[in-house]
Amino acid sequence: MPVRQANAQWNGNLKEGSGTFKLGSGGMGGNYSFGTRFEEQPGTNPEELIAAAHASCFSMALSAGLGKNGFEPKSVATIAKVTLEKVDQGFKITRIHLSTEADVPNIDEKTFREHAENAKKGCPVSQALAATNIELDAKLKQ
Repeated sequence: MPVRQANAQWNGNLKEGSGTFKLGSGGMGGNYSFGTRFEEQPGTNPEELIAAAHASCFSMALSAGLGKNGFEPKSVATIAKVTLEKVDQGFKITRIHLSTEADVPNIDEKTFREHAENAKKGCPVSQALAATNIELDAKLKQ
């Protein structure tokens, strides 16, 4: 299996400094700063990148699990919200909330939710983030 990488550089002190990142594939890169992470300045931050990875991985895992069991999804759309909070003397990602909506013909709500829970547990990004509380809302498009 391939090994994936990303590069990041930070210049300066925490409050006035700034950073850049680039995915190893060259498909994406950007800037980040104290303001984009802890305030509401435009730009990205590590938590947003984790959310993108988690939403992507979960959607693929759910699609794969459904397909292996004879259900062919038309679409799976997932939003991941990553919560960063001040805890004691530092910061911690305390919660990830996944909201997914899927269009899957010929499946009932209960079976769909079981597959969604299995995808939450089995997704490699969920496994890597297992120390964090991961919540799931799964909705089947009607």
